[in-house]
Amino acid sequence: MRLRDLPNVISALRLVAVIPVVWLLLSQQFGWALVLFAVAGVSDGVDGFLAKNYGWQSRLGGILDPVADKTLLVSCFLVLGSMGLIPVWLVLAVIFRDLVIVAGALLYNYRVEELEAAPTLTSKINTLFQLVLVVAAITDAGPMPLPGWVITSLTWACLVTILVSGVQYVLVWSAKARTHGWRDE
Repeated sequence: MRLRDLPNVISALRLVAVIPVVWLLLSQQFGWALVLFAVAGVSDGVDGFLAKNYGWQSRLGGILDPVADKTLLVSCFLVLGSMGLIPVWLVLAVIFRDLVIVAGALLYNYRVEELEAAPTLTSKINTLFQLVLVVAAITDAGPMPLPGWVITSLTWACLVTILVSGVQYVLVWSAKARTHGWRDE
């Protein structure tokens, strides 16, 4: 292993961390789940910093990092939804948006041109709201009860940004596909 592989190793460890985070949540060990979720979040910042500042970016890292992030976030949403700590309809909205984006990206990549994926500002805001909601829901369930309006407000903020960012992706990439046309295979 070379030093330049460190960001990929950190991303891989974050992917592996999904298992204990899910187990801790299901075991209702919310304090430890919150700690491990926070460590995973910090590791995301560290691997990104190392990759960008030292030029240690790789194709593997470009795939592994978002897969690890999305796996952790969606897994937490699924578990928290199954436990009744966040609404199931919001979990379904999160999953449906991600499926639409992935399906659209694959279609664009294989039928139009190679995809240069870059998250929109709205998508980044959505991810932030999702992360904050997961932290708040875990905190509320275990270490420190929160006022009810906190979870409710974050839930609705997530839904709005899910809808706006999902529609934005569909509109932007549909327009790009019309501009570039379909590839004949």
